[in-house]
Amino acid sequence: DAIIEHLPPPNVDLDSPFRMLVTLLDSDDHMGKLVTGRVLSGRVRPGDLLKALDEKGAVVEENVKVTRVLMSRGLAQEPVDDGAGSGDVVSIAGFSRATVNSTLCAPAVSDPIPSDPIDPPVLSLAFQVNTGPMAGRDGKRVTAALLEERLGKEAETNVALRIQKQGDGDFLVSGRGELQLGILLENMRREGFELLVSPPSVVLREDEHGDPIEPVEEVVIEVESRHANAVSDMLSKRGGELQETLDQGGDITRLHFEIPSRGLIGFRSVFMRLTRGQGNMNHNLVRYDPVLPETRAPERGALVSNAMGKATSYALAALEPRGQLFVQPNTEVYPGMVVGENNRAEEMLVNPTKTKHLTNVRASGNDENIRLAPPRLFTLEEALAYVAADEYVEVTPNHIRFRKQELDENKRARATKDAKNARKSGKK
Repeated sequence: DAIIEHLPPPNVDLDSPFRMLVTLLDSDDHMGKLVTGRVLSGRVRPGDLLKALDEKGAVVEENVKVTRVLMSRGLAQEPVDDGAGSGDVVSIAGFSRATVNSTLCAPAVSDPIPSDPIDPPVLSLAFQVNTGPMAGRDGKRVTAALLEERLGKEAETNVALRIQKQGDGDFLVSGRGELQLGILLENMRREGFELLVSPPSVVLREDEHGDPIEPVEEVVIEVESRHANAVSDMLSKRGGELQETLDQGGDITRLHFEIPSRGLIGFRSVFMRLTRGQGNMNHNLVRYDPVLPETRAPERGALVSNAMGKATSYALAALEPRGQLFVQPNTEVYPGMVVGENNRAEEMLVNPTKTKHLTNVRASGNDENIRLAPPRLFTLEEALAYVAADEYVEVTPNHIRFRKQELDENKRARATKDAKNARKSGKK
């Protein structure tokens, strides 16, 4: 009562035609698509005929009948039969193509409400149904139809996501970065999906001359001063340019970088490790520049299983000198699965299921207990940054595995040989 008595009422315009800027999307199984925003002027009631305009004023939908007007009451949304007016935050059902930054308005309105543009996607991943030998063991949603339905629902409410169907069970999903796409993958894992994910790639554009251009992002980082040099050095190696360094006080340093989006692939996990989780990082798209020559990354090899079964301590102990392992004893493996990183920059076929042959000869002493170093385990974001160009990340509710895109070792060897011959002929 004191608030109503002492504070002036809001300056609202109930007599002008209805206008509202959409700022949020949602969906309901019964009402369909819901668009949410704050009413700028006028009133809206169920049964009104409205239209939707895009940022430039073009008509997106017209003569749309409002089927439901909802307002939040605590944690629940309740229908408002007598409508809502200027200043109210409402959700409206009835529109099918309106999206964030669309202007919902009366038929007489022709000018859209000014809004900030949505950043375009800069990173893409290929999602495929799991075709590996262990498909269907962990998850319950393993078909192309379920994958397409799930991605379609995500696109309805996630305006920064772009989904293109490339084939049966093959979808190209583009988003704002690893974090957004990683959250989508993690949610799908928890829902019981199994899928294969390709290495991330940057979404390129073409300039007016037809030359490729790549996105460049502004990165603002706040870290403890003792970590500033390490973070700055890491970003510089990834193609970043330092724009500004500010002392924020309290032993905090702010770094302002500009870096191509491809330089940020895998950086977040490295950044958290460098700063011991004590740093803050924000980045946003600023422009597109001509594509610069990519710094050649050091080649790494892979230990690839050629057998099906469970990994044994005996076999893994023999493989440890060859490189770093990704699996531990009793882990299920299959031909074509990457079980470790080779010390040499080449693919090595190994048998991690090999067991020790038993004989009737009694040994003079007891066998030594086999002690293995802990394997390297990956989070989903780390796996997306690590996966090689000829590999997939196999994502299931319980496992994150690496596997070769071509599981047949003979076909892989033939493809490698053909690639080498093509490079030699190109040099000639």
